[in-house]
Amino acid sequence: MKKQFNRMRQLANQTVGRAEKTEVLSDDLLQIERRMELVRLVSHNTHKRLVSCLQGQLGTDTEKRHKKLPLTALSQAMQEGGGQLGDESLIGKMMDVCGEAESRLATELMQHEVQIERDILDPLNQLAEVEIPNILKQRKQLAKLVLDYDSAKTRFYQASKSNNQAMAAKADSLKDEMDEALNKVEICKDQLSADMYNFASKEGEYARYYVMLLEAQAEYHRRSLAALEAAIPTIQVQQDSWTEKPAFGTALEEHLKRSNREIALPIEACVMMLLETGMKEEGLFRIAAGASKLKKLKAALDCSTSQLEEFYSDPHAVAGALKSYLRELPEPLMTFGLYDEWLQASNVSDSDKRLQALWVTCDRLPKSHKANLRYLVKFLAKLAQDSEVNKMTPSNIAIVLGPNLLWAKTEGTLAEMAAATSVHVVAIIEPIIQHADWFFPEGKTSLSNNYHRLSQLLGRGSFHHINLHHLFTSSSVPVSPQPQPQPAPHPSVPSQDTEQAGVAGPSCVGPLCSGRRVHHSH
Repeated sequence: MKKQFNRMRQLANQTVGRAEKTEVLSDDLLQIERRMELVRLVSHNTHKRLVSCLQGQLGTDTEKRHKKLPLTALSQAMQEGGGQLGDESLIGKMMDVCGEAESRLATELMQHEVQIERDILDPLNQLAEVEIPNILKQRKQLAKLVLDYDSAKTRFYQASKSNNQAMAAKADSLKDEMDEALNKVEICKDQLSADMYNFASKEGEYARYYVMLLEAQAEYHRRSLAALEAAIPTIQVQQDSWTEKPAFGTALEEHLKRSNREIALPIEACVMMLLETGMKEEGLFRIAAGASKLKKLKAALDCSTSQLEEFYSDPHAVAGALKSYLRELPEPLMTFGLYDEWLQASNVSDSDKRLQALWVTCDRLPKSHKANLRYLVKFLAKLAQDSEVNKMTPSNIAIVLGPNLLWAKTEGTLAEMAAATSVHVVAIIEPIIQHADWFFPEGKTSLSNNYHRLSQLLGRGSFHHINLHHLFTSSSVPVSPQPQPQPAPHPSVPSQDTEQAGVAGPSCVGPLCSGRRVHHSH
């Protein structure tokens, strides 16, 4: 109690400047002390924030930590959902593969957090909460010993200067007390100095914790990426092999390849339905269908349902769906690449040469585009044969359907592009419909044959019971056989006498009549 009182009095005297204060630490040690306090503070804060980044619970075993991770819960939910949906559902397959991938990610995360806790968090906590506080505790102890020494020294000097005989006799004992206090100061100072210098020498080792943190995070992300990259090909195969994908808005060749067809499903399905119930319908392709019915039919075709009976009674909705499919193709059926050639061909003044130029351009179409154009044109030519009833002449058909078959690859809305080229497109489409059997001579009777095949497939009963199941369960059967492209067109140009009949006439003008082939570059 007396020693504590002497410390307090000595500290008060030093505070007001009535007593000297002994400095026992060098400037280097004082600088180390300040840096050490900062290191303790930042290490504590870093440890606290790093712990908050962890998803697992500190101090638990690996199995419990793994179960508590959100990724584990996500993995379990996905795998359970995939099991409920089954392999018949693409979503079910995807959820199962994703669930396995998330489980691997959860394992990687658990191992990563265990490593972070062991190699970084524990050492940081040891540094901030044990090692540095122990050194600072020694520093406080040294301060107390210095106060004891200063107090003993002050009392010794006062006793030495006193004329009081009792105080003089006490000076010897005070000197012994001062020497003992000084000895304690030196011992504590030496120990503290050693610990502080040791801390300073280990700063590089402490800094290594942050290098290890980044290395551990990098390795974790590499392993996680490897797990994801291993899962992505599997899930991509599932995605690519799934045939039930939307046809609207999908590139023609992609849709044909995916569905193993020669004719696009929306084109063939709509044509077959129109052949059954729409050929006598006035204003087909011109009169707009109900928006809700059209949307429903497009969705039904997109999901490849065979239950289309209700749409047979609304040929305008079927025609609208066919127009929408053609309009929503990323590239028009008659292609961007041949756009300029189509326009140049339509601008030829001589009618026979114009037909020849159109044929040459048509023959340069990609195989899949040409096959689908052939299919569509054959149908449109048959539709035009009933123009006295349905009012859809080749000219009218070209006006309403042409802008959906060919447009420019330029910026602007579809309406603007269609308006800019509508006149040219009509001049291109109308003669192709008029002379369908000349442009595609291998299919003169194919449409009627296909109509007979359709009747056999669908049954001749009431069309309300007809469906297109065969379209969705087998590869496409086109309107006409698909021969290899011929190097030269039909050897005669249709005459004006047979223009409306849609067949090649006996008379011709130009090089095609002589049987010479027209050579063109592909």
